[in-house]
Amino acid sequence: DNNQKIACLSDDMTRINPNNDVLTPYEKLLCRLYTTNLFNAKNDGLKNMERLHEALGSPMDKSAISIHIAGSNGKGSTALKIAHSLKMTNCRIGLFSSPHISSFRERIQIDEVPISEEHVQTCLTEIFHVCDTHDIPATFFEVVTGLAFMVFAQEKVDVAVLETGLGGRLDATNVIKHPALSVITSIGLEHTKILGDTIEKIALEKGGIIKEGCPVLVGNNVPVELLRTYAIEKKASDFYECHDLLGRKNSAELTFVDYDAENSRIATAALTLLKNTSENDNIERISTQQIREGVKVRPPCRFQEIDVGTFTNAPVKVILDVAHNPQALEYLIAKLRSNYPSLHLRIVVGMSADKDLKSCSDILLENVLHPSQIHLVKSPNPRAASIASMLEANPKLYECNYEESLVSLQVQNALELAANNNELLVICGSFFMMADARKELGIEEPRDSAVIGEETAKIIELRKSPINGE
Repeated sequence: DNNQKIACLSDDMTRINPNNDVLTPYEKLLCRLYTTNLFNAKNDGLKNMERLHEALGSPMDKSAISIHIAGSNGKGSTALKIAHSLKMTNCRIGLFSSPHISSFRERIQIDEVPISEEHVQTCLTEIFHVCDTHDIPATFFEVVTGLAFMVFAQEKVDVAVLETGLGGRLDATNVIKHPALSVITSIGLEHTKILGDTIEKIALEKGGIIKEGCPVLVGNNVPVELLRTYAIEKKASDFYECHDLLGRKNSAELTFVDYDAENSRIATAALTLLKNTSENDNIERISTQQIREGVKVRPPCRFQEIDVGTFTNAPVKVILDVAHNPQALEYLIAKLRSNYPSLHLRIVVGMSADKDLKSCSDILLENVLHPSQIHLVKSPNPRAASIASMLEANPKLYECNYEESLVSLQVQNALELAANNNELLVICGSFFMMADARKELGIEEPRDSAVIGEETAKIIELRKSPINGE
């Protein structure tokens, strides 16, 4: 039972770190959270999450307006753009998104401010207690979703903007009953072992967030007619494409697909629809200018451009982007070619083990002069692809830089080479590598202690059991 699991985890922490009092209560709770899936494997339904939500007092059944967003790419950016715009209306906005980059607290924000360590500590303690006393074997993502719902209720948010973790139909966020709007941004081949091996199968999993009596908005890069038919079957109140709300794009806009522009367009369409249908006076009053300004915001590591000084040369232009599947990498390369047509690329990349490593690496190899301009890294996260698995997936990568797989050292190395050769440095791939890369580049931001990841990795190694996906 859960008490035995807690005892096992406590024993593990003592064995790997006899003086685990060096960890703060917040850090100990995160270690427990990050190792939850060692004990509670992902189940095939929403039963656990429904039980947890009910045990917490069904916070998402209360009065907050919810906006539910799924998609293969763009869902996090679209969620932020909607939340940022609505904040201008004097509404109190809760934003739930994943994964985080440098601090777990980024996942749950009130008016764009991550919740405090103390708030995480208080609420996680209560959620674990609820799981233990009700014997609910909640997974990592179910616990985090429960945490977000609890915080949003405590903070009395007017609007909760919710990004799904994976898929939609069986995603923990899908216990919400009546969203003001369901948004599906894009559909691509990803998580195929879980979601299905065709675009159509994945579309129906993402389309699982469509609810009876609720409107649906879809982006351009989805099988529209399939989702339209599904929305009719689910008795959604309305089905919209962006052009239904904003008009058709002009021919100049159609020549180059910029994923940020596409996300902004989806967010603009969503906000336009909410303005026209919401019973909240503040949302009704949002202006076209506020929407236009609001959707310009972009999350970190989405074509984030910075200039980084080096010891010996002029500053290097660095692009940080969490493109981590073929569709997103194609977008990234197109944007790089459009913005920096004359610069050669040097690329630092790390991937998650569950991605299409062959297709992703082929796209990158096609866009450098020589494979040695690619630096392969492995983040300390248990879900990261090993260097060996990347090389096995694509033997052409044997000519790349990979002898030193630490993110910090490869970023250092690539930065100096980019400076010497007047190259554009692109750091892309998994979210999991970005915290170390950003730290190495000198970016100051709240970040969780590395000891959390180190302790978690030791526990997982001790258990010899892979952690499941979110």
